[in-house]
Formats: sequence, structure tokens, C-alpha cells
Amino acid sequence: SQRHWHSHEDELVYVLEGELTLVEDGRETLLRAGDSAAFAKNSGNGHHMINRSSATARYLEVGSRNPEDVITCSDIDMMSPSSDGRFLHKDGRPYPGQG
Repeated sequence: SQRHWHSHEDELVYVLEGELTLVEDGRETLLRAGDSAAFAKNSGNGHHMINRSSATARYLEVGSRNPEDVITCSDIDMMSPSSDGRFLHKDGRPYPGQG
């Protein structure tokens, strides 16, 4: 996924297997099986995880799926209101085919 943050939803990830690199604003953290990370809603700290190894990695992602949530991408001009699943420019214009 793109580096992103949520407006109305806390998020938790728990690594089940393998290694993942958690990329946040200004830092990277290696997560291994048994490690977890949490992200507070509306923090503005974009995050995503990358598997830089050749091994399989599995993780659980937990959130509330709040219908008011808006997902904002940190590094590209994209956001998505969770209630409808569309992808929009940050100024609200839809991407082609997103109506």
C-alpha cells in the first residue's frame, strides 16, 4: 500500500510470520513475528509496511472501519473516503473512472 494515515480510525498491526519493514515519517523499523505497531487516528504520520526479504510475511491488521474515516496518502496526491471506497485527489476531485 501507499504510505497513509486515517482520520477517524486507530490501526494496529501484528506480525505473524517473517519480517516486515515499517516505514513511517522519517524512520524505518524492522518488525518480526510477535512484534506489533499501533497508529493513532488523525496523527498525520503516514505508514506502510514493506517485505524486503524473499520469505513470506503474514500480519494481522486491526481497525474499526469507521464510516467517517478518510484515508490520506502521505507521498502522493490521493485520499479515499472509507464510506464509498473511491480514490480522490486531495482537493476532492475524482480520479478517472472513480465518478
